[in-house]
Formats: sequence, C-alpha cells, structure tokens
Amino acid sequence: MDLIENRTVDEIAIGDRAEIQRVLTQPDVALFATVSADVNPQNLDAGDEEGPELQQSIAHGMWAGTLITAVLATRLPGPGTVHLGQALTFHQPVNVGDSITVRVEVAEVDTATALVILDCLCINAEGVTVVSGRAEVQAPRTKIKRHMARMPTSQLKAPGVRFGALVEQARTLDPLLTAVVHPCDTLSLGGALAARDEGMIVPLLVGPRGKIEAAAEQAGLDLRGLEIVDAPHSHAAADVAVALVHEGRAGALMKGKLHTDELLGAVLDKSKGLRTERRLSHVFALDVPGQNRTLFITDAAINISPDLDSLRDIVQNAIDLAIAIGVEVPLVALLSAVETVTGKLPSTLLAAAICKMHDRGQIVGGKVDGPLAFDNAISPAAVAAKGIVSDVAGYADILVTPNLESGNMIAKQLIHLAGASSAGIALGARVPIMLTSRSDTVDARIVSAALAKVFYHWRRERPLGLPG
Repeated sequence: MDLIENRTVDEIAIGDRAEIQRVLTQPDVALFATVSADVNPQNLDAGDEEGPELQQSIAHGMWAGTLITAVLATRLPGPGTVHLGQALTFHQPVNVGDSITVRVEVAEVDTATALVILDCLCINAEGVTVVSGRAEVQAPRTKIKRHMARMPTSQLKAPGVRFGALVEQARTLDPLLTAVVHPCDTLSLGGALAARDEGMIVPLLVGPRGKIEAAAEQAGLDLRGLEIVDAPHSHAAADVAVALVHEGRAGALMKGKLHTDELLGAVLDKSKGLRTERRLSHVFALDVPGQNRTLFITDAAINISPDLDSLRDIVQNAIDLAIAIGVEVPLVALLSAVETVTGKLPSTLLAAAICKMHDRGQIVGGKVDGPLAFDNAISPAAVAAKGIVSDVAGYADILVTPNLESGNMIAKQLIHLAGASSAGIALGARVPIMLTSRSDTVDARIVSAALAKVFYHWRRERPLGLPG
C-alpha cells in the first residue's frame, strides 16, 4: 500500500512544488452538487448545452479548487497541515472530460510561525490556466508517515433519470383516456391530476362525487373541466370503471383509494370484466441507483404462487412491456436460490420449463434463462466467479420471481434500502391498469401512467394473446 509523508516546516523551501492530475467526470459534478447544495441546472448539465458559462465556470472551477486543498493536505506540506485561507480566481470553464493539472508552489516560508504561502494553479490539457490563486497554511512541525487511506466510493445519480426519459417518450403520444377508480384522497386524486398535467392521461373520475370534491378542496385541487362519474362506494366505482372500458370511454384504469382486490374483482369478473386469454400480472419498474438500466420485477402483487401456464403469461407480459418502452431484446432471468435444476426446488423446474417454452416459441421476444440466483441475474462479477455461461446472467432486465412473497420483498428492498424509484402496472387485461399502492408518491403515479400510455399505444396494433 502507498505511503503518505509530509514535509515539516523545516523541510520546506521557497520554490518547492507538488501537483496532481484529475479528470472531471459527471459523477464528480453530481457529488460536488450534493455536498455543496448547488443545484443550479446550469452547473449540473455538464456543459453539454449552450448557455451562460460564467456560473458553470465558477462551480466546476470550485471543484478544481477542492483539488488544491487535496494537494496541500496530502503532498505539500501534507498530513498535519492546517489550512488557514485560500483566494482563487476562475479564468476559464472546466467541463466534464477536462483533464486538470493542479500545482502548488511555495512562495513564502516563516519557520518561526510555520506559516507557508503557496501559489496555486489549475491548468487544463491545452496548458490554459483555468484557476489561479494563493493559499495560506500552517505547516506541521512533526514528521508524519503513514499508509494512505482507502478512497471511499460513492454511487450518485440524478433521481429518476431513466423514468424522466420514459415520461418524455410518453409525451410524444396522445393522452390516454383513463378511468380513475375511487380517487377519494388527496394523494390518489393529486396523482391523477399531476399525470394529466404531464400530458399522460385524460382522467375520468369515478367514485362518490362528494368525497372526490372534498378531497379536491382539502388539497386545493381544481376539478374544473373534469368529468366525475358518480358511484356510491369503491366496489361500485370499480364496476362502473370497467363498464366505461366496455363502452369505449376509457383505455386504461388507474387505482385510487381502494383495495387492489376490489378493483381486480371487477376486472376479472367472468361475465362483465376485462379478461383475455392472458393471465393478469403486475410488473414493477424500478430505477435503481448504480444500475445502467430499468429493472422489471414480476409478479410481486397479484399472482401468489403461479403454476407453469400462469408463469408463462407473467413472463410474456413483462417482455411485452419492456419491448414497448424501447428495450430491443429484453433479457429475462427466472429467479431461484441456485443456478442448477433440482427436484428439491420446484422453482428451478418451473424456470427450466419456461426456458424450453421460449425455445419452442410459446413465449416470444427477448432472451430467457434460468434458474438463476439473484446475484447471478444482475452481477457480472458473480457470473464470472461461478463460471456461468449465459446471454442473460449478469445483465437481466426482467427478474421473474417464483412467488409473490419473494417478488414483493425484492422490490421493497430495492425501494427502501437501495433508494430505487418505482412504478408499476398490471397487464393481461383488455387495458393496462395503473396498480399503484395507496401510499405511492405522485411521481410514482406519473411514471406508472407513462408506462400505461406507452404500452397502450404500442399494443394497439398487436394482439394480446400468445402466438398460435
């Protein structure tokens, strides 16, 4: 391990130099913004767009200024240095990708007080000075030599980056006529109106008029221009919303303040519901920090312990959704506890059967592999360590869980421990269903609406059933 050693004031002479070189990356910009609370969008756009350069020059130049402090603390004088002051001038913009050489040179030394003044320069790869100034430090009097500390790692991302792109994709399509079922609280009603304001849906509010209007008044929401279809209670609202789909007045459903069972009871009614030959299933879409793609988890909300035929439909629904939003070849991992097939674990047998069904054309689109343990599905390092040969392992887009409990736990862990942003819809009925939790945020409802909208338009000219 590298050693770090300081120079005491008695070892420092005028003209002594030290320098480091760094390249400004987008994560550096995000981390600096997080630490400094500087959320000026001009500073966070990494210089990719035209616009005023002065503010960005200062912000990114300040990043270079922190490197000056790093040189003082680790190189000259090094450990034990007390930083007393620093005056900097920012001359040129520093942009993502710029290689910056940071150099300090001793200008004055007072051995009696241990005061050292250093000239500071930050120079880009073209030799242009981007930052200059002076720093004043108190140099150490005691010699220090120690192993360098391990550099901490961080994972930063702007929240909802991929979801933001999905919403932009959905904005290019016509708004989706949506029956919002029992929106009788501020969150579900506000989410529906926010989705409308984002151009995702045209909401048709179905439920007790008095409760809907009371929720709007409590939240300060304006219902002018919106149609309310009066229904006495949540059960009736679900039935009416399904009828509106049959009448051609709605192309999607959005769950409000009612239990999932109430809504799905109306959807799955054998005589009046919205059944198709495809099994109804739920798909979570997750924007997970540290992942370079949207992850889909299914089924974590509807099918408790699916059999082979149900699992086939669950896989097909998820593949269809991934393709609809632009994943050209979705990679599907059938999850279990191990990557080998064994009669002791029924989930491995189901996974193997699903893979063979895909081979035989009973499931279309994407690539499917399983059984795979969770780490083998998403971690290339785990795949390499175990010597697994697979087109899917390590890079799965879709995680198919063997039962509702495991799927729900995986999704909730990613949301609450990994900071994932989430959205979700149910597929397999005649129309997509925005099946959000009653506690979901407004953003989750907007993204769920974007998923439903994109899928609805993608599917309009495609049959829902499995290939014959």
